[in-house]
Amino acid sequence: MNAAAGLSALILAFAGAVLGGGQIAVGLLRGRPNLVRAGRTYAWVIVAGAVIATVAMQHALITHDFRLQYVANNDSTETPLVYRITAMWSNLAGSILLWGLVLSGWIAATSLRFRRRAADPLVAWATAVQFAVAAFFFGLMLFASNPFTLTKGRIPLDGPGPDPLLANHILVAFHPPLLYLGLVGFTVPFSFAIASLITGRVGEGWLVETRRWTLFSWGFLTIGVVLGAWWSYEVLGWGGYWAWDPVENAAFLPWITATAYLHSVMVQERRGMLRVWNLALLVSTFSLTILATFLTRSGVIESVHSFNNNGIGPALLAFFAVIVASSVALLAWRGDRLRSPGSIASPISREAAFLTNNLLFGAFALVVLLGTVFPLIAQAVNGSQITVGAPYFDRMTMPLVVCILFLMAVAPVLPWRQTTAGLVRTRLFWPAAVAVATLGACVIGGLRGLNPLLAFGLGAFAGTSALRQLFIEVRGRGLAGFTGPSGGGMVVHLGVVLIAVGFAASHSFSHSTQLTLKQGQSAAFDGHTFTYEGINQVATPTHTAEEAVVVVDGGQAYNPAVNNYPFAQEAIGTPSVKSSLGEDIYLTFPSTPAKPGDAAVIGVIIEPLVSWIWIGGGVILAGTALSAWPGRRRRRTTRPGPEAESEVPSERPSGPEADEVAAEVGSPT
Repeated sequence: MNAAAGLSALILAFAGAVLGGGQIAVGLLRGRPNLVRAGRTYAWVIVAGAVIATVAMQHALITHDFRLQYVANNDSTETPLVYRITAMWSNLAGSILLWGLVLSGWIAATSLRFRRRAADPLVAWATAVQFAVAAFFFGLMLFASNPFTLTKGRIPLDGPGPDPLLANHILVAFHPPLLYLGLVGFTVPFSFAIASLITGRVGEGWLVETRRWTLFSWGFLTIGVVLGAWWSYEVLGWGGYWAWDPVENAAFLPWITATAYLHSVMVQERRGMLRVWNLALLVSTFSLTILATFLTRSGVIESVHSFNNNGIGPALLAFFAVIVASSVALLAWRGDRLRSPGSIASPISREAAFLTNNLLFGAFALVVLLGTVFPLIAQAVNGSQITVGAPYFDRMTMPLVVCILFLMAVAPVLPWRQTTAGLVRTRLFWPAAVAVATLGACVIGGLRGLNPLLAFGLGAFAGTSALRQLFIEVRGRGLAGFTGPSGGGMVVHLGVVLIAVGFAASHSFSHSTQLTLKQGQSAAFDGHTFTYEGINQVATPTHTAEEAVVVVDGGQAYNPAVNNYPFAQEAIGTPSVKSSLGEDIYLTFPSTPAKPGDAAVIGVIIEPLVSWIWIGGGVILAGTALSAWPGRRRRRTTRPGPEAESEVPSERPSGPEADEVAAEVGSPT
């Protein structure tokens, strides 16, 4: 029943995507709005198919329907309910099903949002593009990675359950879905970008339609990446949270280009500039989400985060190539229409700062992309086994991060068009003073090292600049000053600063050791006392564990463990972490004693300010929500010309910014 229902639902969704997209395209090409409106209704067919298929898979997992090969490989009768549910995205075929479900949700949301503009060519072509993407992924499930394939031969009475690493922490219930909401969500702005190129409406109108969609997708992706780092920290037992793993990089790459777009798009909305940049950044972001899917689900790389199945690799790579080639062709076709009506009047202006921001983020993405795919290219060309590790990424990205933090402080205080050096000095006085004071305090406190000092100093510079802008917004608009791109964006900047400071501190000033202790023995390390009180034997329906009992500083006991799963080839360690705002004490139990009474080895890592990374992620989430909240409306002026929809906002400042300019330069507003 589950197999039949699921397979039928996949066929339904695939047929809905193909028929709906085809009907919309025919209606647009033949000028028949009735066909376009009818084609858009197939969105609900796609949603129905995706939901029914998901329900069928979840029912199969929850009820242990081992007639399905996917359930037999990823479920067991002893698996807790929450991990039976999450097993749907714990392996390849189920994760593609989750992708299809999320994509159908975004398609439904856009259909509802633009239901009164069904015949608008811009909206219709965007819908057709979304249907084409849906057709590819549901076709992938039908022909290359079917989650409803029946078990061959004798139906097993039990299965191995999900990968033990994916069934021992609750974050697995949140990290993948949020990551998918972000990655898949970029289909919406990408579809409108392609629609704008097809229709020739490449002005600013399509940006208004998609800015918030991009913002929400970026916010989901940000939280997904942060939760992935937290999962790695809490589960893998190596004491870190970011290793420049190829799969981590695959999710990070679209985040980089989307971040650049969210800044660059403000220039086009305000001045009508950077049109090619914005279209290219959106195309790059969506293309990189497909590349990320290829890297994690094709089996071309070895990673704890990846799935090993070569069946869908060629299809994903071909889809990636089609997206890139068609997008480049459309950009070339519309090149004459993409000329900006304005120009950068001064290198000391906000639009110049955003252009520099694009260049920095573009270089950042190129560095990460090159380090991620170069080993694959080398292996494909001459069979060489090359590893590009953290030293390359740290060395190459650190100068870019320093420049980006500096720009985060300077760009928000720059007016549009042009300014004077005196005005910039006035606006940056307090941020610079706080940065110098922070550096002085760090040096006096004994902190050393160029990278952490730069991170702390520039973090203080950027953070104070963001607080200054927030103060100006709140002074002019009250609590509403926290909302909109200006207020919410500064809250996001504060979250990024917290992550940068936490990252620099934990990487530069962590200390680690291994303590060999007999039962009842204590040892001191880095100002803390650790007392080993023995081992607890733990048995659960899914595994057995040996937990070390370690008392920290005479207070609470912590239990790093070694877990043994029936179907795992080797034991899996689970760390125990004592967290505080100042530092984390990270305990591991590398191996159990050979015999009772022997000394135990306890791994200890002291990592300062790690908690601020997770706090920074929460601040970014809050800032994203505030940014999406409607802010003040700027006055717009319509430029004459062939594009009636190309509205360019007035370049004259208004609101708190205008008041500040008037106060500082003495000119009327």
